[in-house]
Amino acid sequence: MEKIYSKINNQLLHQIVRFSDISSGRINLSDDDKYIQCAALNLSKGHTFKPHKHNINKRNDDNYIPQESWCVIKGSVKCIFYDLNDAIIAEPVLYAGDASFTYAGGHNYLILEDNTIVYEYKTGPYQGQKIDKTFI
Repeated sequence: MEKIYSKINNQLLHQIVRFSDISSGRINLSDDDKYIQCAALNLSKGHTFKPHKHNINKRNDDNYIPQESWCVIKGSVKCIFYDLNDAIIAEPVLYAGDASFTYAGGHNYLILEDNTIVYEYKTGPYQGQKIDKTFI
């Protein structure tokens, strides 16, 4: 895993997880204090879980920021990651099985191959560009 920190205040802004980083069992990929949570599960045939459901919990946080993750299924993507002052701080390339997480700072993506397929995950609910985004 590669963690990318702000050069301004050392805050964790972005994270890259490579397919090769995933070992057996469960690996929590995002830190527990992040709004977007992700784990990688490498499980054996026959593994199961106790049936369950999730509880409704009210979470009031005045510092909430939408966070985003991309998981490349097929093809490749160049990430352009920005620091808190909008300066570019990293430009990693993601390949099939790799994922990126943006916790803060800005990002952009350049698709490098035709027919690239990406799953995009965001914390929600999404409130539209006027509320959730500032363009760099």
